Amino acid sequence: MRDTDPVDSSKDWDSAEPHSVGLDAARLQTMGEAIERGEYPAVNGVLIARSGTLAFERYFNGFDASSLMNTRSTTKTITGMLIGIAIDRGFLSGVDAPVMSFFADLQPVHNPDPRKDRISIEDFLTMSSLLECDDSNSFSRGNEERMYLVEDWARFTLDLPIRGFPGWMTKPEDSRYGRSFNDCTGGVVTLGSVLERVTGMPVPEFAGQYLFGPLGIRNAEWPFTPLGTAMTGGGLQLIGRDLLKLGALYLDGGRWNGRQIVSEQWVRQSVRPHAEVDDSTDYGYLWWLKPFAAGDRTFASLSMLGNGGNKICVFPDLQLVVVIASTNFNTRGMHEQTDKLLTEYILPAASERARTPVP
Repeated sequence: MRDTDPVDSSKDWDSAEPHSVGLDAARLQTMGEAIERGEYPAVNGVLIARSGTLAFERYFNGFDASSLMNTRSTTKTITGMLIGIAIDRGFLSGVDAPVMSFFADLQPVHNPDPRKDRISIEDFLTMSSLLECDDSNSFSRGNEERMYLVEDWARFTLDLPIRGFPGWMTKPEDSRYGRSFNDCTGGVVTLGSVLERVTGMPVPEFAGQYLFGPLGIRNAEWPFTPLGTAMTGGGLQLIGRDLLKLGALYLDGGRWNGRQIVSEQWVRQSVRPHAEVDDSTDYGYLWWLKPFAAGDRTFASLSMLGNGGNKICVFPDLQLVVVIASTNFNTRGMHEQTDKLLTEYILPAASERARTPVP
């Protein structure tokens, strides 16, 4: 039974013209025209909200406000939200819980090692488990493309060996936060299986009751693993306005329309650095903590990122949430293209004095 009745998601965004919330309407119009001319191919939607008000919404390439957007790995961040809700509501004891303890039926695993028994929920939330799992390395045993070839994706992940640390790789004990980052879809997929085991509910039902329902999200299209568990590592499809809500939820400390949906404590914990991705980017609980430079200023962001250049970015200092939906899947420069929309148009429009609205 849902803890709240769904509301019509098309009615719960207040909207206004860009200039009324301090956005440069002319600059945003110029951005829209550049996308329409094909200068930013396969960008299908850009939405901007400031201080809780929807101030810009444009769709391209045949997409519209009702179109479902496949923003790929932004789904991972949603999985982190669901883990937080499960902890808030007592389904899970906390992030220190060992993952193996939820999978007695999969024992014994391949490549047994006492260190595997100590891998925690937090290790998967921070992409820093000791499993040999690296989606950026096609030779990795845990690369997601190898996982898709087998039936049981959680077993695939738990069977992986412990990774090694050759001289050119930073060991956890030598890393800034005591963790070594490796993008690992298998770990997040396994968190979906944990959710189903501890709640006794399919992930879409749990998400609908405790996250999507309270947010007024009615149309969520999940992909599924071969065994029927929701694919929590990527591919969830939502409309643009609902993607925007997920960023707004964290901008307001886990609240939407005054209602606490995710605890403020979990939000703070999630967006605190836990692992170092590179010299300029840290990682929280499935959130990318990445600065963006625009002009002579740099703006901190909390970002949900996905293949194709997909982005849901929260800029706390500007009270800004941005959704950029793109289908440039597996192409060179996909993220650089949508980064450019942020740094050349959106952030300057939010940080400079707004001009007269464009008719």
